[in-house]
Amino acid sequence: MNSFDSKMSAMKSSGRFFTIGLVTAWYSSNIGVLLLNKYLLSNYGFKYPIFLTMCHMTACSLFSYIAIAWMKMVPMQTIRSRVQLMKISALSLIFCASVVSGNISLKYLPVSFNQAIGATTPFFTAIFAYVMTLKRESWLTYATLVPVVTGVIIASGGEPSFHLFGFLMCVGATAARALKSVVQGILLSSEGEKLNSMNLLLYMAPIAVVLLLPATLVMEENVVGITLALAREDIRIIWLLLFNSALAYFVNLTNFLVTKHTSALTLQVLGNAKGAVAVVVSILIFRNPVSVTGMLGYTLTVLGVILYSDVKKRSKGN
Repeated sequence: MNSFDSKMSAMKSSGRFFTIGLVTAWYSSNIGVLLLNKYLLSNYGFKYPIFLTMCHMTACSLFSYIAIAWMKMVPMQTIRSRVQLMKISALSLIFCASVVSGNISLKYLPVSFNQAIGATTPFFTAIFAYVMTLKRESWLTYATLVPVVTGVIIASGGEPSFHLFGFLMCVGATAARALKSVVQGILLSSEGEKLNSMNLLLYMAPIAVVLLLPATLVMEENVVGITLALAREDIRIIWLLLFNSALAYFVNLTNFLVTKHTSALTLQVLGNAKGAVAVVVSILIFRNPVSVTGMLGYTLTVLGVILYSDVKKRSKGN
């Protein structure tokens, strides 16, 4: 009995270490890609957010295929109809708009303010869910969204590095992220069309590359030539782009694994904390000026998000 107990406790502790390792990898890849994007687009002076997003999507296409077709990390799910392909293409377009807008905003805004705006995703999700599915939440759920929005208004007023275009791009990225989750719930709701996040990325990423390529060629002409010229002066740019693109895939992979190995509640708590960690790390690295008003506004938004998550969880339980 003792040996059985010791085996069980050993398995429990190894499982705990595995989960801690996963969460650490999830945090590191999420915050790492955010900080690297900021460094490349703002500090390094690589002013090509669409091309950068295309690099991310190319890496996601390649690594998704390796993970699913070769390594068999999850069973491959096939697209069953042209209608399903059109739905995935529509999702991919919204996904592209979200990522590109987010990357553009990083050219103009500090990561701390970017994260504060990003925390308002539940507000946009509630609006889109109501407009598109007429799904009404309880009045208490809507009440928790008041501090979410109020916090960002306060943070905007107290942000020393406020930039209107960057702010609008960031709001657009946040709204598009919320829209994608609502549209995904509507389009891929039938059992035959449901895809797990790994398979969805496998199909969305190549479509995103096809969508982003003409946009890059038109809006960021000769970007490949400019990047190669930069590489002759400083080879680090190639390594930074490769590492950043690989990291973009690992954000999705670790997100899938953390979702699989933890509960929905744990994921919500970790997600809320992740934004706060990203803010602290970015301020320490980039030393961007922050105001007390800005920090108070961000704190109010995070508290609103925590309340919103809690009320949603309770209403589901009921």
